[in-house]
Amino acid sequence: MKKHKKRRIYRKFFRFIFLLVLIFFIAFFLAGGTSFFSPRTWQNVGDFLPKPEAVLPANQQTDTHNEISTIDRLSRILFLKRAVNARIDKEHYVKLRDIPEDMQNAIIAVEDNRFYSHYGFDVQGIMRATLVNLQYGEVTEGASTITQQLVKNLFLSHEQSFGRKAEELLLSLDMEVNYSKSEILELYLNTIYYGSNFYGIGPAAQGYFGKKPNELKLPEAAMLAGTPNAPSLYSPYVDFMLAKKRQIVVIDAMKRCGYIDETTAESAKIKPIYLEKTTK
Repeated sequence: MKKHKKRRIYRKFFRFIFLLVLIFFIAFFLAGGTSFFSPRTWQNVGDFLPKPEAVLPANQQTDTHNEISTIDRLSRILFLKRAVNARIDKEHYVKLRDIPEDMQNAIIAVEDNRFYSHYGFDVQGIMRATLVNLQYGEVTEGASTITQQLVKNLFLSHEQSFGRKAEELLLSLDMEVNYSKSEILELYLNTIYYGSNFYGIGPAAQGYFGKKPNELKLPEAAMLAGTPNAPSLYSPYVDFMLAKKRQIVVIDAMKRCGYIDETTAESAKIKPIYLEKTTK
């Protein structure tokens, strides 16, 4: 009984410390103290620590009760690149230079069209989503940025709590400071779930179309970019017609954002899609 009581006290204490650190980091960041998070300040220190054991990203882990200690959480924040590298599938990793611009633009257009103008979280997007959800009386629109989705895919559970959302926010800020936008986009494209058991752009391009990512055409890229919103629904192996409708939504988003013109958009919508011959 006493042991359980001590454990609860320790947990409360570490949570309190974690929240204090969180508040300090956010305040420091907003005050312009970004050099505190500079890779030169913290990330290089992580190279002197023991190499962490490779582990699957959070979105591929089946054990939903896999908790980590507060110390590990703080270490993950301070030595972010070390933690990210431990969760990357290096065998199937694809560099951004080998991913067509159409694929990059499609993901940004449909997932986070203000990606290049925010710092990890989009206040304007949050306000818009809140108004839409209040209008419909239910959660119909989310406001997670690509950066937020990346840290969730890599590290976080689906638990809906203040502590988890606070950690997501801090990790997103940390990610924006320690990685360029191109690096964040590259990591995101390599970690998101595209449905039909395909994680990452490499396996998805090969699994759906029998192609390398750099061989993808606009219609294929748009179909792939449409799957992460609801992979179990929009996988073309699950429901091709639904995947096709989602592809059109993505193409329209690309046109609206100025990535393609009207002629290119309409042409992409009617181009045939040839799926790889495989059973799913």
